[in-house]
Amino acid sequence: MRRFVLAAPHSGSGKTTVAALLCLAFRARGLRVQPFKLGPDYLDPTHLSRAAGQPARNLDSFLLPPERVRELFTRAAHSADLCIIEGVMGLYDGRDPASDEHSTADLARLLGAPVVLVIDAHGMARTVAAVAAGLRDFGLRDSGLRDFGQGSRVAGVILNRVGSVRHAELCETALAQVGLPVLGFVLRGEALHLPSRHLGLLSAEQATWDEAAALQAAEHLRLDDLLVVAAEGEHAPEQRPVVPASSHATIAYAHDEAFHFYYPDALDELRLAGAELIPFSPLNDPHLPAGVGGLLLGGGYPEAHAAALAANKSMRRSIREFAASGRPVVGECGGLMYLGESLEDLDGAPHEMCGVIPYRTRMSGRLSLGYRDAEALADSPLLPAGTPIRGHEFHYSTLTHAPTHPAYRWAAPGGAEVLEGYAQGNVLASYLHLHYGGFPAVARRLVERCQNG
Repeated sequence: MRRFVLAAPHSGSGKTTVAALLCLAFRARGLRVQPFKLGPDYLDPTHLSRAAGQPARNLDSFLLPPERVRELFTRAAHSADLCIIEGVMGLYDGRDPASDEHSTADLARLLGAPVVLVIDAHGMARTVAAVAAGLRDFGLRDSGLRDFGQGSRVAGVILNRVGSVRHAELCETALAQVGLPVLGFVLRGEALHLPSRHLGLLSAEQATWDEAAALQAAEHLRLDDLLVVAAEGEHAPEQRPVVPASSHATIAYAHDEAFHFYYPDALDELRLAGAELIPFSPLNDPHLPAGVGGLLLGGGYPEAHAAALAANKSMRRSIREFAASGRPVVGECGGLMYLGESLEDLDGAPHEMCGVIPYRTRMSGRLSLGYRDAEALADSPLLPAGTPIRGHEFHYSTLTHAPTHPAYRWAAPGGAEVLEGYAQGNVLASYLHLHYGGFPAVARRLVERCQNG
């Protein structure tokens, strides 16, 4: 199983750009490339998916137990010729500055995968070697960190934003002095420019790509050398057969420009539990699909489409009637905003939403971001009361009031208790993004509830 991890000294080094270029270039060679992204991010994987021609998978060692990370990786990688795993932030950046736990280095060790450093070489030459050697050697120090040298290694460097071929040659000479090969370089330019928006990168569906120019930008990537590196990882464990349960529940899930944040492995977990998933558009469809047993509203950008969502009165009425029928309704982040009474958009204009839950939300300039160790406060379609669960928050919106029927609680930094979300009867709405792939019991419970509903 050929694989390597793309890591960097820091965010903004160009990991996503290089990963997408590599997916395109290897795909152009006729290889089946399976991309992965470390962390809970929903946007970077859309670019990798577009470049590879198949869905990128999230591997998150906080949201997923280690054995599930390996299992989901092996499952997706089994039919691939090459796996490209994009890391997050800097190589050793995790939850704790005193540990590399949940970092890119941690994932590389967990998967037994070689590391390829992506270094932004703009404004550097010999210093590139100092940066690369420091990253390689830091994990080998006896400093209380878990030994990154066990089962994984820094195999080489890809130089990004290089000014010229001559610049790349200067950097390569310096890197040779510290024993690290250059595995290619990308010239500075706009071949795969990924512009930003108010919540981070545009998704691939919204960004403009010139694939011919992107392939030209990839011409200095040393694909043969990278394949040799990819073959030097540990042998992959044998894939265990996965037998889906017979379909016995139908779940409608929102999927359009306003709602599209779902982990592919989480949706797969629902299918394995016996769900038939039926996509629908809250923006464009007049009502929910007929005969479904449950409703899933994922995250996305409802604030950017608030006027259109409000204008689709028949869909909002359909969702209210569905919730009133007692069948399970789960809203996650953007889904919570849509299920509420109103949403105040980026310009401060209020828009009427579904009115399923007695909450009102508004956009703010403050980002709520981070992993959460939470506890369910009430029975819901996903969890019994008292169940511990791990999730992730990323949102600029906030409630205009305190939650009246909170779904979860967790401890904020400093120890203060946070109450969040809504759980009442058949309806669950929360800002927490959950990864059902890490908690198969959550998927099974939802499918069972949808069947009973």
